[in-house]
Amino acid sequence: MPNRRKEALDYHTQGRPGKIEVVATKSVVTQRDLSLAYSPGVAEPCREIEANPDDVFKYTARGNLVAVVSNGTAVLGLGNIGPLAAKPVMEGKGVLFKRFAGIDVFDIEVDSEDPQEIIRFCQLLEPTVGGINLEDIKAPECFVIERTLKETMGIPVFHDDQHGTAIIAGAALINALEIIGKKVDEVRVVFSGAGASALSTAGHFQRLGVSPENILMVDSKGVIYEGREEGMNEYKEPFAVASAARSLADALVGADVFIGLSVKGIMTADMVASMARDPIIFALANPDPEILPEEVAKVRDDAIMATGRSDYPNQVNNVLGFPFIFRGALDVRATGINEDMMLAATTALAALAREEVPDTVRGAYESSELSFGRDYLIPTPFDHRVLVHVAPAVAEAAMKSGLSRIQVELDEYRDRLRASLGPGREVMRWMTRRARRKLARVVFPEGHNDSVIRAAAEMVEDGVCRPVLLGRPPRLAEKAEALGVSLDGMEIVYAAELEDKRLEFAHTLFERRARKGLTLAEAEWNLFKPIYFAASMVEAGEVDAMVAGIEANYREILRPVLQVVGPAEDAKRAAGLYMLAFPDRELLFFADTTVNIDPDAETLRDIALQTAAFVRELGIRPRVAMVSFSNFGSASHDESTRMSDAVDLVRAADPDLEIDGEMQADTAVDAIKLRDTYPFTHLQGPANVLIFARLSAANAAYKLLDSLGGADVIGPVLLGMAKPVHILQRGCSVQAVVNLATVASVDWQARTRQI
Repeated sequence: MPNRRKEALDYHTQGRPGKIEVVATKSVVTQRDLSLAYSPGVAEPCREIEANPDDVFKYTARGNLVAVVSNGTAVLGLGNIGPLAAKPVMEGKGVLFKRFAGIDVFDIEVDSEDPQEIIRFCQLLEPTVGGINLEDIKAPECFVIERTLKETMGIPVFHDDQHGTAIIAGAALINALEIIGKKVDEVRVVFSGAGASALSTAGHFQRLGVSPENILMVDSKGVIYEGREEGMNEYKEPFAVASAARSLADALVGADVFIGLSVKGIMTADMVASMARDPIIFALANPDPEILPEEVAKVRDDAIMATGRSDYPNQVNNVLGFPFIFRGALDVRATGINEDMMLAATTALAALAREEVPDTVRGAYESSELSFGRDYLIPTPFDHRVLVHVAPAVAEAAMKSGLSRIQVELDEYRDRLRASLGPGREVMRWMTRRARRKLARVVFPEGHNDSVIRAAAEMVEDGVCRPVLLGRPPRLAEKAEALGVSLDGMEIVYAAELEDKRLEFAHTLFERRARKGLTLAEAEWNLFKPIYFAASMVEAGEVDAMVAGIEANYREILRPVLQVVGPAEDAKRAAGLYMLAFPDRELLFFADTTVNIDPDAETLRDIALQTAAFVRELGIRPRVAMVSFSNFGSASHDESTRMSDAVDLVRAADPDLEIDGEMQADTAVDAIKLRDTYPFTHLQGPANVLIFARLSAANAAYKLLDSLGGADVIGPVLLGMAKPVHILQRGCSVQAVVNLATVASVDWQARTRQI
């Protein structure tokens, strides 16, 4: 097992300390840039904002900026550790805001436990930020702070410790009740815990329809009942009900629902046994729940369980709430976050869980059978669809309840959110999780290469495939020791010692290539070369996939691969593509980037069809642009004619595919230009698949975007081969090797399912 403490400390110290930085969103590289960003140019937006304060959202980042404010008095699992020690948690909160909803964060740790000081501090922040997320502030002070700020400020204020769990648990409750066929206004609910989160969750459940008299709350002193004096305060008092129960065990007899927001192990097997049929048990204490699912399973086979942990089904995780609630609130410039908005978030999450789960989400988890039921009550934390479901629901509720400063058209807003999500940023995460479902044996002919050895070690650790390295074992062991990595989990194959296997492969190659001018002696000689041996292993089914090329010219690898493995039956030729992911737009696919130098119209057709098929496999709708130097016949030339002809050929082969051209590259990705200048285009939006007229153009385009354009480049993916073989760029990074091996593993999985 890895040393988790060391890993965590290394994670926070490697490179720039901490987890966040401030990055300029405008160019600041010339004197002119500086004069616009600061003096004297900056005076102009200042004057505009002074004249019209709402222009602050137009000229500054305030509309996408949230302050995460804490004094560190109630840090989850750590208690009152103070503001300094709480800072890593608040930075982490900022990372989650950015990662899941694209929201920028200033984490601000306040050195005070005086509620009035924190209140005044937050009030003074209002001109700076668009919203405030209160975090890890102890009760009852947190109630006073949030209530006062909501009453006195004109921006969204949200205490996630109170409301986050309430919103997510509420969605899980709605769906659990639907599954077991119980009515929300009839169920009896018992809470273990009476802190900020429990009180807020109980109140939220009442808004969902749970009858107040059917809620029993139990704190460290026992059941909160009418007339109790010990340990009571104004926040617990509304939940005091007439009851003879005095302990948690008493309260749970015949109860339908248990909500644990207290401490590890407080719920016993006997308590579980005493509950009503089909009990709903949400044991949400972190990191250790009130009772473990396996302990419940020993007593009841009809229970529905949820925890706060990722290693069990139905994880109630606040990350499903706060990023998207703030996203929706900020995007309509809401003046607050009210109960309607929280209910909207709950309802949207519950509804999303009832929808069919796409492969892009299903493949990200070891349990690929994600479908609505007892083990899938709420979406998973990495379900990219949550943004597009929850944020619009919150925005709509803000508009309907009168808290929004602006109105947005919801369908257009959803489209904007999808674009901001950028599915490309999730491609490798999705592929990694999917690769883990069924590990492929991937062979690397350049097994002695340092980067390959390092990459193989990462693959083993991440569990994305079973690496097979070709090379002399003593040499590989020596190199691994020098690199400080372990060869555990890797298979080492030394082809020079496998004479019978080499001869077997040589005869197979000779039979395949005899009428192509290859002699048996040449075939036997070729099998001493690692690339031929590795490709033969793939062809013979002894491994599942191959990744090669880190030390060779691309065509030096492609030629043996074509000779040994060959193209797929339905493919006349191979082609290469790169996936380019950008921070603020959807994934782009460039082809052909590696194989066909000067393709004719028929070859361009095949490249377009192969690329579109690959894109569809990822769950993305392809919009294909045939890219040249002219727009729709604006320049008469053989190249533009070829591209136009290729469009006709593709439409004949696949009438449902969105494709158009020839067009220039900027036209292809410019939605406004396509709409306004070329309204006749068949594309329903900016192209996400760009097919280039020549290899030189495609190769130059992706490399420039990789080096200068801020793209995250994934590939090259080799299309059209009979079996999964993929070729690296010479001298590529360790991460590129890992990425392509992951792609190869997923490629093999896809082919296996099709067989």
